[in-house]
Amino acid sequence: MNIDLTDTTSSQINSALVQARRAAGIPAVGMVLTLVIVTDEGNHYDALKAASDASKEHPSRILVVIKRPGRSPRDRKVARLDAEVRIAGESGTGETVLLRLYGELANHAQSVVLPLLLPDAPVVVWWPEDAPEHPSEDLLGRLAARRITDAQATEDPVATLGLRARTYTPGDTDLAWTRITPWRSVLAAALDQKHSAITSAVVEGEAYNPSGELLALWLAERLKVPVERQVTEGPGLTAVRLETADGTICLDRANGSLAELAMPGQPDRHVALQRRDQSELIAEELRRLDPDEMYASAVKFGVGRLGKGVSGAVERPAAQTGARTGAGTGSGGDAASGGKAGGGARPEAAHKAAGAPAKSAGGAGNAAGKAAS
Repeated sequence: MNIDLTDTTSSQINSALVQARRAAGIPAVGMVLTLVIVTDEGNHYDALKAASDASKEHPSRILVVIKRPGRSPRDRKVARLDAEVRIAGESGTGETVLLRLYGELANHAQSVVLPLLLPDAPVVVWWPEDAPEHPSEDLLGRLAARRITDAQATEDPVATLGLRARTYTPGDTDLAWTRITPWRSVLAAALDQKHSAITSAVVEGEAYNPSGELLALWLAERLKVPVERQVTEGPGLTAVRLETADGTICLDRANGSLAELAMPGQPDRHVALQRRDQSELIAEELRRLDPDEMYASAVKFGVGRLGKGVSGAVERPAAQTGARTGAGTGSGGDAASGGKAGGGARPEAAHKAAGAPAKSAGGAGNAAGKAAS
């Protein structure tokens, strides 16, 4: 059921929600959170579709904030709110409200959104693109327990990761990190089977892929070994190689769908690592609403060298032919731009380091049946 409201108020929108629930025969509110999507007119369809699919797993009230400040001085002076209320049907299992904020009202979106939040329920704010520099200081971000951004949707993903590290506040996360959950889970399971000292690692993937940078930072921070970033043609992440005292552990995904896991002394096996769509990523992020400490430690680990070691692998001309550049640290954790430092992880340290992906317990515990970046 759809209800269109023109030049309306938050109070009238709440009344329309009650009316729509009664007309649809859904008098009770069985939703677990409020998801606020901040986007524009050109991108709201894809974001809303992903959120609606995710709401089948997490029944929620979806508020889509579409800002239309206007181009001319006259348009910018006008303040108007139009809304579209959707219940059930294509809106998943919850409620959806499209809010179009015109003129000056576009600068005060929080005053429109606040009366529409579900009472006593967590709030998640998602910027599919054009996220603020400091999400937790944004007026809408202050309302949320979790704030979701996507570095992959920016013009310079590596620089964006550096910005996310500098402005990190507990509750922040990025879909570039969510995309590597299955990779982290498979690598953790591999190290659980092979207790051998790790001496170095290599992460292969497309240039300007923030997920590849985060995976390299995670390995370097947790294992305390040199990690190299090697550029390939993709798609996305293509391989991770861990050098151990007994040989190489290799997780290779050449076609973006099916990966092959090779371990010393064991037969090769196939692992499903299909690239996931946006709705699966959002559904995973909504499973846990507590701060993601593993994301914080990984993204902060590279803040001092994102533009020197890791990003250098995608900026140098040699990288276009697959040349390697250093993106790791030694056993002391100091940056090693373009080189390697000594020290190898002990078996028990490696198991501890790789065995606890932030969201693998719920979202990707069974990594073989999941997909990846």
